[in-house]
Amino acid sequence: MSDLISVRLDDEAQRALAELEATGLSRSEAVRRGLVAAALRLRDRQRLIDEVAELATDEADRAEAAEVAAMMEDLRAPR
Repeated sequence: MSDLISVRLDDEAQRALAELEATGLSRSEAVRRGLVAAALRLRDRQRLIDEVAELATDEADRAEAAEVAAMMEDLRAPR
């Protein structure tokens, strides 16, 4: 099912649309791809936020990270 929408583009959005159209995309395809890409970025960002929060509470992971940091410090050349 397709829905018809109308949008008012600011200068930045008009420039972005022109760039996409310059690649050969139709105006509609450029907008569709842009919407899908923006949604994917939001989901990816949220997944990353969730993963970081999970790792922050993982005591075994935090202990291993501290151990690796200590080993790296031991390997660092003296100043």
